[in-house]
Amino acid sequence: MPRFEFGLHISAQDYLPYYRGDVRHVVARCADGRTVQFPATLLVPFVSSGGIRGSFVLTCDDSGKGAQLQRNSSTHAS
Repeated sequence: MPRFEFGLHISAQDYLPYYRGDVRHVVARCADGRTVQFPATLLVPFVSSGGIRGSFVLTCDDSGKGAQLQRNSSTHAS
């Protein structure tokens, strides 16, 4: 099962296009240099009044379906 680890820092203002549905996908650079794209809707549980900030782990099946996003509590995004 593929696993992608990355940090995000999206201010509340910058998150608005995602919230409105104007932007449907997020592209992030992983800690190992890979680039991953995933549906912006996966970020909804992690939005605060300050936006989104933290280290995350995205997992999916081998065909790239069934993506799940979790906050990575073992590290902190800088």
